[in-house]
Amino acid sequence: MNRRRRRAVRLPVGAWCAAALVAMLVAPLAAGQPIDPSEVADLNPIGVLEGAAESVPGMEGGLSASLNILLLLTVLSLAPALLILCTCFTRMVIVLGLLRQALGTQGLPPSQVIVGLSLFITFAVMAPTMQRVYHEGVRPYADGEITDYTVAWERAKQPMRDFMFAQIEATGNWSGVYMMLNYRGIDTSDPGRLTRADVDMLSLIPAYILSELKVAFLMGFRIYLPFLVIDMVIASMLISMGMLMLPPVLISLPFKLLLFVLVDGWQLVVGSLMTSVVQPDMLVQTTSVVMTGGP
Repeated sequence: MNRRRRRAVRLPVGAWCAAALVAMLVAPLAAGQPIDPSEVADLNPIGVLEGAAESVPGMEGGLSASLNILLLLTVLSLAPALLILCTCFTRMVIVLGLLRQALGTQGLPPSQVIVGLSLFITFAVMAPTMQRVYHEGVRPYADGEITDYTVAWERAKQPMRDFMFAQIEATGNWSGVYMMLNYRGIDTSDPGRLTRADVDMLSLIPAYILSELKVAFLMGFRIYLPFLVIDMVIASMLISMGMLMLPPVLISLPFKLLLFVLVDGWQLVVGSLMTSVVQPDMLVQTTSVVMTGGP
């Protein structure tokens, strides 16, 4: 008897839910009572989606609206990752992570501090762009001025496109854009004929990420150089003194920390990161601007 009870308890939660649902539907039939269609409609996921679609502006309709709801939920689940990749967060977190490795402090500062600082720096840098996204796309859709969510999406993504194009143009990393366009079958032999409107988001986002990775590693290399010089000087001094068994990192770490604190390194690095991000000109409509550079 105990074994049976244990086996019953070990049934998955989904099995219990299915059993309860079947009991709800079979019990009225066993008692000779008809099933209320409204109760069955409440259990229908398509009906639930249709009801949700009626409450969302711009998504009225039948089954297509339900599919739109599913698509919207999918996009919202991917929104945090897309927002992180489409902003300057990648540059911030990579440079600060390389700075921690250059100092040689192992896990100090912790990864939570690095990610948190990068996130708040990103908020400060992306504030003008996010304000444009809100005022041009999100707010008109929420106020009912725009009833079609596709129009709201087109208006909301334009400031993000301006920001990503501004960073690519400032760094001159157009090679990633041409690589993505060539892979998708777009002729880039004459870049003068191409406009930024020809670059869709599917090609722009990977190219922007590649540009940010390149810039971040270049900045990390420049940060690494002074600490590398200190390590080499300490290592050469220890070798000349015959202290081969003493790790050079153990001696160079206090000197690197002292140098970094004396020059106010955190403020210099964070300030350089913030000023390295170019703010797009809000008065220029970049959809008709000709792409510069070469493949």
